[in-house]
Amino acid sequence: MGTFFINVTFPEAAMFRRSESESETMEREGEEEKKKEGSYRYWVREATSDAAPPPLPQKLTNNDVVAPNAPALGSLWNQAGTWEEKNLTKWATDRLKELLGSVGSLQFSSGKAEIFDVNRCVGDAFLVTVRNKKRVGYTYELSLKVQGEWSFEEDMKKVKGSLDIAEFSFGELDDLEVDVKLSDDKELSQQLKQRIRLDLKQFLEPVRLKLGQFEQDLKDR
Repeated sequence: MGTFFINVTFPEAAMFRRSESESETMEREGEEEKKKEGSYRYWVREATSDAAPPPLPQKLTNNDVVAPNAPALGSLWNQAGTWEEKNLTKWATDRLKELLGSVGSLQFSSGKAEIFDVNRCVGDAFLVTVRNKKRVGYTYELSLKVQGEWSFEEDMKKVKGSLDIAEFSFGELDDLEVDVKLSDDKELSQQLKQRIRLDLKQFLEPVRLKLGQFEQDLKDR
């Protein structure tokens, strides 16, 4: 008796194989999608005859070097240059006395005189730094001792007095005025006293020049 084989296909098995095949296909598609997401594209430009040449390094000159920032004008604790005020009164008082003491003497038509002492030098001076900019200022009043001699009616009369300058401030030198005071001397006539006062007022201009030098020195501090 011969042997017979019967091929029986069950629907459930076919469905199983089809499901397995579909799963493998989906897995492959998922991997391909991941590869696409993680990849990137780039283009390489081929050099052509009309393309610009690549930049070449160049040596910097002194003109190309940027100058460093200006140093701060304030103190070490105030490098930002915000508000800072410095008292310069002692320096200013000493400097004023030095300058005014060097005015020297003046020669007049009938006499001569000199400033020999700074009797009064009262005030204050300051330097303010605001936003890294300097501003200076002062206020002073002065009294200068003078002495001299004048010829009057063939006699030489020695005279002492003072030049008083009322309170003045920075930038007010053009408005400066001097008040001449003479020591009491009964031998001096009113006419001679008037002449002496007019002569001594001539000290105003050299005094103004010295004060102008003082203002410049103060700004240069």
